[in-house]
Amino acid sequence: MRYVSLGRVPAKRHVQFRDPDSSANGNAPLLVEEVMGFEGFSGNESILYHLFSPCRVKEVGEFTPIELEEWVPETHVHRLTHTMGTEAFGDAVLGRRVLQYNGDVEIAICVPEREADYFYRDGEGDEVIFVHEGSGVVETIFGTLPYRKHDYVVIPRGTTYRFRFDEPQRWLTFYTPGEIETPNRYRNRYGQLLEHAPFSQRDFHPPAELVTHRDRAEHDVKVRVRGGYQDYVLDYHPLDVVGWDGYVYPYTFNIHDFEPKAGRLHQPPPAHQTFQGPNFVICSFCPRMLDWDPMAVALPYHHSNVQSEEVMYYVDGDYAARKGVEIGSFTLHPSGLPHGPQPGTVEKSLGVKETSELAVMCDTFRPLKLTTLARDLDDPSYAYSWYEDPVGT
Repeated sequence: MRYVSLGRVPAKRHVQFRDPDSSANGNAPLLVEEVMGFEGFSGNESILYHLFSPCRVKEVGEFTPIELEEWVPETHVHRLTHTMGTEAFGDAVLGRRVLQYNGDVEIAICVPEREADYFYRDGEGDEVIFVHEGSGVVETIFGTLPYRKHDYVVIPRGTTYRFRFDEPQRWLTFYTPGEIETPNRYRNRYGQLLEHAPFSQRDFHPPAELVTHRDRAEHDVKVRVRGGYQDYVLDYHPLDVVGWDGYVYPYTFNIHDFEPKAGRLHQPPPAHQTFQGPNFVICSFCPRMLDWDPMAVALPYHHSNVQSEEVMYYVDGDYAARKGVEIGSFTLHPSGLPHGPQPGTVEKSLGVKETSELAVMCDTFRPLKLTTLARDLDDPSYAYSWYEDPVGT
């Protein structure tokens, strides 16, 4: 990401910097500098200037382990998961209900029934929230981040934040202990996005406004650390930043700003890649023109996920390669099994010039585990959707 600065920062790092708006008797107090960086001091970083020490806590609350209840199916098959019927549950953090996971990524749905009444910080991983439905703002230590329908909201670890809703929400969420980045092949050696990338820096939106909170009321903060949630009570507002600058901050990217690629013949899934994480990628399948060769087969060819698992979440439009797949459904095509268009769909697609599909895909390069929620929402008939009765039987 590019360099951004909001609020007031001193001309040099690690120097005295005072807050004139908090002066008492003519004495402006020193601000507290915080360096938030990745890979020790070797990766991207931002520097924030706080009214209070970010280490300051009034009370240490409970630690609650995160427990994922695994479902181990008796069969290894392709799976279809229907989620649109799920009722609103929990808040913007604890309402995230994991369906698939491994050591690299957790994939969840969230239909929150309410906003969280606390602030949240993921202390051990990056997050991506794809907003299927809803809009609002994310209040963060980096400032206020507006979001809208079909935005990817990318929140780096260490960011204290709270969602504020304008309307009902439905999200697809990703958590990773690694970093969320744009693909390496889209960037030059300086980090700038290249001309052939399917988006530009103009499509990524950092916080719009920095609001410095100075009140001294008590505020609850929940932090994800060591596989659980640790609660704290502060005697000041956690969004007390006067200014910051750097390369680490939350941002939004709307899926409709992804520029899909088309070709004379079918383009493979890497053409749709949007983000990368450790041992997984996130791709955006968007409305686009289809292959223009008169002999082209526009639908994906059959392929074997020998070393990867493919999860597809259906957002809108018509996905021609799949029958019986509804908006808000997941398909899981696990490693070791070939998959491709279902019977009849290839013939039906011949001559079609465009597609209206809108979907988010996650390919992982290590096997995924399933939760009991995935079991409860599983459609076992999907495994047989390629089968056709032999003629005459």
